[in-house]
Amino acid sequence: MDPLASVAQLTNRLQRPLNADEATQALTDASGLVRAIAHQTFSFVADETVELAGGDRVLRLPERPLVLDDTHPLTVVELGDFGAITVPMIQHRDYEVSGGELSRSYPWYWNRNRLMGWPYNRVLGVWTPRVQVTYSHGYQVIPDDVVSIVLDVAQVLMSNPDGVRSRTIGGYSETFASEHLGRDMVDNIRIKLSGTARKRGAFSVRTP
Repeated sequence: MDPLASVAQLTNRLQRPLNADEATQALTDASGLVRAIAHQTFSFVADETVELAGGDRVLRLPERPLVLDDTHPLTVVELGDFGAITVPMIQHRDYEVSGGELSRSYPWYWNRNRLMGWPYNRVLGVWTPRVQVTYSHGYQVIPDDVVSIVLDVAQVLMSNPDGVRSRTIGGYSETFASEHLGRDMVDNIRIKLSGTARKRGAFSVRTP
């Protein structure tokens, strides 16, 4: 998968010429780390099919933001157990979309006119245990705040590719106090991503 920032952006950040291969590797590694911490791809992905665990009224899509338009439809199918019938779901009849959440119909005592829980021997207003969703997600253009976080990490990797705190060569000693990709920096990335998640309401950052 392509890096979340470009060599040109990293060059502008560092204000010096860079080896293209080294810069690309640093950006690839930085993007991989940011994706792993956020549990998000960020890059646009069209028509991905996933099988999700249901059993509740709300089904949360793992990748966000959801892209939903005439070109990128949302297909939702409840899967039966042991080869039982599968049921295609219809938006506004069987569920509603809010951000990255698919909410099943409300209990019957809230709205008697709504169809829910089909077939009727299932729990009303609750998704079946397994649901298959085909959807598009991510950004055509990576948000600036995500790019900035990736560039922060790539800058560290370019400055200290071996990931050491200090090194001594002969009589020369060098310490990387703020340029070490260790626990503190990973926690700092998580904090920044959490701020991005709250700002956009598009995803959540899980703690380790």
